[in-house]
Amino acid sequence: MRVRTLLLLPIAMLIGAAGCGGSNQTLSPTELRLQRQDLVAVSRELQALEGPVAREVAPARTAWPLVAKGLGRAPASAQPAVSAAATAAASIRQPQLFSEASAASLTGPAAELAGQFRTFDGLATRGWQLIGAAIAQIGGGPPTAARFARENAALYIDSVYDGHFTLAQIGKALTIAYAKLGGAAAFGRALSPAEVQALSSAYSEPAVRLQPHPTVRLGS
Repeated sequence: MRVRTLLLLPIAMLIGAAGCGGSNQTLSPTELRLQRQDLVAVSRELQALEGPVAREVAPARTAWPLVAKGLGRAPASAQPAVSAAATAAASIRQPQLFSEASAASLTGPAAELAGQFRTFDGLATRGWQLIGAAIAQIGGGPPTAARFARENAALYIDSVYDGHFTLAQIGKALTIAYAKLGGAAAFGRALSPAEVQALSSAYSEPAVRLQPHPTVRLGS
């Protein structure tokens, strides 16, 4: 099985205890109201993040083909693109509502959506930084450091891929949550179907997922 996360940033930790809250038939009117309110709040934050995410995806997609198959023995030419991707990822300002502490108070699907974004932000930012550091070690570090960087590059590369894969699931999860909590009839003008559709497109596989799938193996 491929190692699919950074050891320092396991997805389970980043996502936290997020749940969807069961079927509407088991929820009280108060619980439903809270879940709807939280979904609206998270959706507003996701709308505000569309621009920063798009500005991260563009350089990420430029750098990704240069590293998806591994760093090789002479990866220095990839460094400028990787640095640009790392800078763009680090520039995303995660909203306070999505922080691990604040997200603990979210109810229902909103908690899961906040966790998904937090996972993306952590994995992509750290992954690009570590890829850049590995390239520097391979290009000019001591032989032992260069070997370690090359052998562990798959961890960093998979981290970036997994972060974007998680980001690409947000739109689908939001659409399901919106329908589950009552759709347009329940949310009214607080969150319209058009807004949900726009978010679903912005956080979809065509919009944010990286291609091709990484092929480098740990230790190679």
